[in-house]
Amino acid sequence: MNESHKVYIALGSNKGDRLKHLQDAVDLIFRRIGKINSFSRVYNTPALGFDEDASTEDFYNGCIFIETHFSAEEVMQQLLTIETELGRTRHSSTGYESRTIDLDVIFYDDEVMDSEFITTPHPQMHKRKFVLQPLHDIAPKVMHPKFEKSVLQLLETCQDDSEIEPINIWLKNPMKQFGFGSHNYIAIEGNIGAGKTSLANQISNDFNAKLILERFADNPFLPKFYEEPQRYAFTLEMSFLADRYQQISDDLSQLDLFKDFMVSDYDIYKSLIFSKITLPEDEFRLYRKLFYLMYKDIAKPDLYVYLYQNTERLQANIKKRGRDYEQNIENDYLEKINSGYLEFLKNQTELNVKIIDISDLDFVENREDYLWILEEISGKDV
Repeated sequence: MNESHKVYIALGSNKGDRLKHLQDAVDLIFRRIGKINSFSRVYNTPALGFDEDASTEDFYNGCIFIETHFSAEEVMQQLLTIETELGRTRHSSTGYESRTIDLDVIFYDDEVMDSEFITTPHPQMHKRKFVLQPLHDIAPKVMHPKFEKSVLQLLETCQDDSEIEPINIWLKNPMKQFGFGSHNYIAIEGNIGAGKTSLANQISNDFNAKLILERFADNPFLPKFYEEPQRYAFTLEMSFLADRYQQISDDLSQLDLFKDFMVSDYDIYKSLIFSKITLPEDEFRLYRKLFYLMYKDIAKPDLYVYLYQNTERLQANIKKRGRDYEQNIENDYLEKINSGYLEFLKNQTELNVKIIDISDLDFVENREDYLWILEEISGKDV
């Protein structure tokens, strides 16, 4: 996935149900472009530049700060599409006209660009109090990369003397509708290459969750196991048993006051699932006894999410991420793991389980797929 970019977007409407148009635009930006981090207040502002004889409503204006993986041109294209969907019609005349929605990129990171499609920072922002005031709400210290002045400084020196009045209604962040704050600990599980680490990372970033990632990459026995599974199976499973116990004990016991909940890319029961596949029966019985002795007092997740992917997709993901020691994993082994998880979950009564088939989805590259998974996890249709 491409790196995350910080984008400030100005919103305005002076036609029809102005507040609804702003909220509809916010909802579509969230769904199409990226995570919304903060909102300004909504301001009532005069319609500047219009024909004085024309009857025009005041504008409602605001600003939002988002993070996205799209390029500046892609963001602009998405905003133009959203404007069209919300009823804005652009005419060829050069005069000002009322519009259901107006969306402009103000800052895209600290980049300075002037192309046929987008200019950033917005070339008129420093002259417009209806942009600077809401932008100041969320980014007073952000520097204009050309003028080398902060938003606060630009607002203080702006010659626009228009009256800007805040209204007592705030725009709503669509992210809040998922309700992840009701959970204390979510475990994301799945087969090799299912995408559990990627999803845990995204949820952690979007919902302010403490992230717990399995430290499998440091295990020296893992490459050896894939080369000689019979020889190294017990050694590998025992090392995972000890490592997972130490990590999960440490992470669950360390309260982070600045995080809303915890999300992990594994659950302790995966030790039993994998060991049942890799170990002979007598070794598995011994392993299971040790497992229950060690983990009897470990806290369990209050939501257990299993990401199911078919074998073909798993192999494609494994090839794509390119870990040398995984490249010769056979289909039969992946199918046994899937069967082991599903059998375990079918008989599980202690965990709140959600099984989600993502075989036809790409939630890393496609934001709509990611949001669909969040809806499945939260049980909310957003």
